[in-house]
Amino acid sequence: MPREKILIVDDDSAVRWTLATALRGSGYDPLEAPTAAAALAAFDAEQPALTLLDINLPDESGLNVLTKIKTRSPEALVIMITTDVHVENTIAALRGQAYDFLGKPINLDELEVRIANALEAGRLRKEVNLIRKERARDFDFSQIIGRSEARGEMIKLARKVAESEVSTVLLQGESGTGKDLLAKAIHYGSRRAGAPFAPINCAAIPATLMESEFFGYEKGAFTDARARKQGLLEQAEGGTVFLDEIGEMELNLQAKLLRVLEEGAFRRVGGLKDVPLDVRVIAASNRNLKADSEDGRFRLDLYYRLSIIRIDIPPLRERGDDVLTLAEHFIERFKEQMGKRIRGLTPKVIDVFRRYTWPGNVRELRNVIERVMILEDGDMITTAYLPSDLIAEATGGARRGGEAERSQPQAIEVNAGPRVSLPAEGISLDKVEMSLVQQALARSGGNQTRAAELLGISRGQLRYRLKKLEESAPSR
Repeated sequence: MPREKILIVDDDSAVRWTLATALRGSGYDPLEAPTAAAALAAFDAEQPALTLLDINLPDESGLNVLTKIKTRSPEALVIMITTDVHVENTIAALRGQAYDFLGKPINLDELEVRIANALEAGRLRKEVNLIRKERARDFDFSQIIGRSEARGEMIKLARKVAESEVSTVLLQGESGTGKDLLAKAIHYGSRRAGAPFAPINCAAIPATLMESEFFGYEKGAFTDARARKQGLLEQAEGGTVFLDEIGEMELNLQAKLLRVLEEGAFRRVGGLKDVPLDVRVIAASNRNLKADSEDGRFRLDLYYRLSIIRIDIPPLRERGDDVLTLAEHFIERFKEQMGKRIRGLTPKVIDVFRRYTWPGNVRELRNVIERVMILEDGDMITTAYLPSDLIAEATGGARRGGEAERSQPQAIEVNAGPRVSLPAEGISLDKVEMSLVQQALARSGGNQTRAAELLGISRGQLRYRLKKLEESAPSR
């Protein structure tokens, strides 16, 4: 295993020799630089694991060198060293993001401990950053599956919110629409992605504990408060707090939350001083908070403060064929988990899925797909194992035909093109094309852009086909 490189920057050759000898004996690979210019050149060329940097250099201040190093590599580890151990130097170095500060003469045993601690902290930081990058990929906007116009408009607005500095966002939508997933996408798509994402279910925490859980408390604030405790807000410093089901929060706590949002500070239970806070608050509710506020069940001033940006998440029934796109997505996911070979949905299931209103939204669809994939023995999902209430609503109470459906030869597969059977007597291609165009326009409510998407062509190509078909149609 290669030795970790440590850059020693000091204009005193005796100091450099002493430190290099000690570091070499401890298993490191020391590099030396007597000036600021030499230090920056060595840093760029060698990318050391850590830099020991003297504040007083002949050509430039070590604090300036520290700033330049951190500009080149924000994660760089730097320990400042100097004979001038004054508080102002320490503060300046730490503000310049030095990891540590040591005064001369240097105790070599202490230096070895400081270096080991710094390198371990650097390794942990890299691991945490890697985990955060993986989580950011897991919760990217692309994970919100769908191709519908409603989904596209929602994502477009959410991206703008993520890139902005807006401090409060309100997500409103029915249960199961994915408010938590959208909140995570906003967080991990923002500059706050490296800081915590703290979800709080306002309906799950008892009202008697909500305030202390939310704001934390000081030692002695109540009988069991034997030490200071950070609240959930404080733990999310620099990041995002997700207040799920905020409509369930009690009115008195709503007033305290409003104060936090207005002043950017909070006070722990039993505390006498305000604690500054920098978080983005994303609140979510499946209720109409504006209506609740007019009825006195939610504070109107808090509603207006939260809804600086309001994103309405459309229910699944308003997202067109996103239900089929999501079904394919869940099939692929569960195929890997269950080791099944299911290829997709039969035409009858597709028709049922399109007709059903999905009151439980995406969550309900996911559960239905998981259920049928557990039970299904064939290579296609049929109506045989769909919940009876789902089929009853979608078919107007018709009897389920799972077994009869299994004998049908035609099916539509996930990720496969459509199969069209040519009648023995033949068929007019123009009539087929006209029928498909008319169906696409009917399904899209006359929206030519959406109809073109359904047919896999551009709007211009659709208009060309419409014109051609109109010209070829027999005059009446």
